[in-house]
Amino acid sequence: MKRILIIEDDVSILNVLKDVLVFKSYDVLTATDGESGYQAAVEKSPDLIVLDIMLPKMDGFALCKKLRDEGNMIPLLMLTAKGEEPDKVRGLDIGADDYVTKPFSLPELLARIRALLRRRTEEKTEKEPPDSIRMGDVLLDFKKYEAVKRGQPLSLSPKEFGVLRYLAARAGDVVTRDELLDEVWGYEKFPTTRTVDNHIAQLRSKIEEDPAGPRYLLTVHGVGYKLALNGEKKKG
Repeated sequence: MKRILIIEDDVSILNVLKDVLVFKSYDVLTATDGESGYQAAVEKSPDLIVLDIMLPKMDGFALCKKLRDEGNMIPLLMLTAKGEEPDKVRGLDIGADDYVTKPFSLPELLARIRALLRRRTEEKTEKEPPDSIRMGDVLLDFKKYEAVKRGQPLSLSPKEFGVLRYLAARAGDVVTRDELLDEVWGYEKFPTTRTVDNHIAQLRSKIEEDPAGPRYLLTVHGVGYKLALNGEKKKG
């Protein structure tokens, strides 16, 4: 379970964030001033910090700078006031990894938190998708964004190519719906996980010989999807 530290002196905002993150199965720590927030960051080793700028005892800028000066590289998401562009720039300059402007959208905040946590756990070399892949009678060329099935052009939308490209880069690994939403659709659109399911269904209808019994675009129930380049053997 990932641990998130929220440092926010507005108790109403703090409680909403805590409730939402606990509901999303995160372990949540809280602090209402900069000094206690700094101590929690050092002593409790959270996986991510959500940090307000305007805090008593030590403001968010000072706290962020202190952590970075000490070599502490915990991912840090800064909460900035609406329209305060200099605050955003200053926060990024002193080591914040990302920011969200108040009043913020909870789906956007959650998307940015997921992305920062994933970046930390995946600070391995990013897997590049192959130039092309074959799935049975279907050949996909990711450089040219072309698809062919049994020698005939296959029409795929840019989003369908995006989904396949990301799954191809992680071939054999389970990819969650949230990952696909963040990486293919991005922060700015906020579609639901049902959007991912619909795109997978469409892709199966175009690629799979038997969409109801897919061999390549596989569902991992309760988690997400994975791409089996060699195809899953049919049962029976």
